[in-house]
Amino acid sequence: MGILVDRSTRVIVQGMTGRSGTFYTDLALRYGSTYVGGVRPGKGGTRHVGLPVFDTVAEAMAETGATASLILVPAHHAADAMLEAVDANIGVAVCVTERVPVHDVMRVRAALENSTTVLVGPNSQGVLTPGECKIGVMSTADARPGCIGIASRSASLTSEIVAQTSRAGLGQSTTVGIGGDPIHGLGFRRCLEMYLHDEQTRGVILIGEIGGTEEEQAAEYLSSESFPKPVVALIAGRHAPRERRMGHAGTLSMFGSRSVQEKSDRLAAAGVQIASDADQVTPMMAAALAESPE
Repeated sequence: MGILVDRSTRVIVQGMTGRSGTFYTDLALRYGSTYVGGVRPGKGGTRHVGLPVFDTVAEAMAETGATASLILVPAHHAADAMLEAVDANIGVAVCVTERVPVHDVMRVRAALENSTTVLVGPNSQGVLTPGECKIGVMSTADARPGCIGIASRSASLTSEIVAQTSRAGLGQSTTVGIGGDPIHGLGFRRCLEMYLHDEQTRGVILIGEIGGTEEEQAAEYLSSESFPKPVVALIAGRHAPRERRMGHAGTLSMFGSRSVQEKSDRLAAAGVQIASDADQVTPMMAAALAESPE
């Protein structure tokens, strides 16, 4: 079944009429995902890529039964788009926009406290349940339905691990890009909680980075919870100098000063198997699954 999205998910696209919105909506439709409309203020009543366009998220949900939204809105308007989705209580909102100001995302995080919406991102590659639903900008070329849940801060490493698990015959239940920004919605801990209760997921791969506290929160959860499924983690940034931003904004060490080794040690103490490089991840998971009961 996977988590967050499946073949019953009905998706709208905020910003569908823009260049990126057009491109990624078309790709998702070609993949077989159920996209039912778009949102662009002032263009309600028109159609784009064969789908109806609405002025607001609430109107789109009422008319189409949408349960999820893909947010492809420029950074200076992205917070307003996320807030609109949250206010409408849509089930899942996936924001792939990069460089959203931190104080804007803080406003969104505050709104989420009283909402049932699950926000993924911003700066996320999206969510993919192979063969069922794609919400985001990730490639689907190597994705295959399977039993491995992947939660990641890195889009490029996600693509590598997806390809590896598919080649090994394991496939993926759902892949979640939690986003590379220091402040975001769904994190590793909540993903682990969801994977724990998902019957399709037999093992979980975490792809982390320096900076932030996602890995520490995951370790805290795994230390306090009986988690019978094997977890393998890869933490990127082993040779990055301290206090320097490396790629994602979330890798700035001021938001989490622990090194790759310290993060790895915390996770290892919680029962996670630590891969020292990407090539080790899938073999470690395959071996762990072979040793674990069905």
